[in-house]
Amino acid sequence: MVDLAKMTANLLPVALRGVSVVANQKPILRDIDLEIIRGTRTVILGPNGAGKSTLLRVLHGLVTPSSGTALNVTSQPLTDVQLRAYDAMLFQRPVMLRTSAFNNVLYAAQHVSHTNRNDDGEQQAVWEALRAVGLEGIANRPARVLSGGEQQRIAFARALVRQPEVLYLDEPTASLDPRSARQIEDCIQRAASSGVTIVMTTHNLALAKRIAESIVFLHEGRITETTLASQFFLQPESTEGRNFLEGEAI
Repeated sequence: MVDLAKMTANLLPVALRGVSVVANQKPILRDIDLEIIRGTRTVILGPNGAGKSTLLRVLHGLVTPSSGTALNVTSQPLTDVQLRAYDAMLFQRPVMLRTSAFNNVLYAAQHVSHTNRNDDGEQQAVWEALRAVGLEGIANRPARVLSGGEQQRIAFARALVRQPEVLYLDEPTASLDPRSARQIEDCIQRAASSGVTIVMTTHNLALAKRIAESIVFLHEGRITETTLASQFFLQPESTEGRNFLEGEAI
């Protein structure tokens, strides 16, 4: 698991200020103000097309805002490369390299800019990450023949080996069977318990209730409310949030 004592606090908190994203002349995000605080668990909710995945990609530095900026704790603007240096992202459908599960994680370990691992240190970090997700026993199997749930846990190990300050998860259990989804949820809970900041999108409201400390609700590219999860699921502040919960089964 992540060793916070070895981490340099260079990223969090991250703040988005006035961030908008326009693609093909269509607004995707509109005037987003958001701050991600160290050690928190944030779940981004909203209907399909609300901009949830785009918001994660802005935070991760994969999408450059059309306007607005991302700032770090010293209020200095962050480049896309700086955003990605101290975080990791887990996608709904991970891409596996044509090699073993071990080498998939090793590749990630070899491309971390903020650690000073030698070859032995990289190998040890890979084994630690595989143990953290319960897959050290299949380290030598080709990653692409693994089940969907196992591939997602390999992707989770690739994220952990980066020693991220913050872990972004985009619908991490959406395509998994219940058992595999629970295993990923356990991985998320353990990462959060170790001090990793969690920011996740999901349509699974039961999962959101178990994971989230705070909820960010998006509607048509705008944040309509940011509130404690306990408050949101009891009584959302926004009309859009209330309508969303009324139309979804928890």
